[in-house]
Amino acid sequence: MTETAAGPLAGMLADGIAKAAVLSEAAPHIARYAGATVVVKYGGHAMGDADALAGFARDVVLMKQIGIHPVVVHGGGPQIGGMLERLGIGSDFVDGLRVTTAETVEIVEMVLAGRINKAVAAAIGRAGGRAVGLSGKDAGLLSAKRLKRMRRDPESNIEKALDLGFVGEPSRVDTGVIDALAQAGFIPVVAPIGLGEDGETYNINADTAAGAIAAACKARRFLLLTDVAGVLDEEGALIPEMDHGRARRMIADGAIRGGMIPKVETCLDAVEGGVEAAVILDGRMDHAVLLEILTHSGAGTLIRRQ
Repeated sequence: MTETAAGPLAGMLADGIAKAAVLSEAAPHIARYAGATVVVKYGGHAMGDADALAGFARDVVLMKQIGIHPVVVHGGGPQIGGMLERLGIGSDFVDGLRVTTAETVEIVEMVLAGRINKAVAAAIGRAGGRAVGLSGKDAGLLSAKRLKRMRRDPESNIEKALDLGFVGEPSRVDTGVIDALAQAGFIPVVAPIGLGEDGETYNINADTAAGAIAAACKARRFLLLTDVAGVLDEEGALIPEMDHGRARRMIADGAIRGGMIPKVETCLDAVEGGVEAAVILDGRMDHAVLLEILTHSGAGTLIRRQ
């Protein structure tokens, strides 16, 4: 072997060894999750990036190819906001929830169940998978009721009901269509739109919808992709794992605060509903889903019941 040939050959060998190590680490996780359902809430700023969407789609397709049944539930708040702005329709928010009028809910459905839903399904198709786009209104997937929120008036100290319009919460989840699609080799992609008992259309928070679907599916994992690494401690370090009790204590003492509270509570609801574990992780990180599922260390904060 010449000296000039040794360098490239050594590099190829080192690269091959690294790939073999990755496969070796992934092997037991692949066996563990074979046949299991994993619900992934896809949202945040990564949704607006074409390269990030393509990478996410490839990872989801790989999950399906190795025997895992992924179910994707997506959000779309920034895209809805952009469309409403272009149409000259204002938006009001209460506790982070968009007040949804009869006019607005039509736009919400158009953006979520139309453009975004089909874009995610198409990206999975380009990556070699077979995806079917759904909304919660299809096949009775998400029945919904009007979300009720109370707020205490600072002057009178009297609690008053807030009118959020057509903002809903799941009242029943029928997983029949998801189960049928998964068993037939398809990847369900769900827009968080629900159907009221009188035919009303409800805008459901995507985290809430995904958690409810994960619980109804008795998913092995519920992965909540967001724009932060996970739950952080008081020093700003990532907490890799916590149980139900610790999460509740951290909310009560203020260690978990702001927008992280509803995400953690959604995960707690999911594990209380039958999900083995829920994970909050950074969807902007390359291969975040695969790192969480197929490596020993994971990629975010895992929340268990006990």
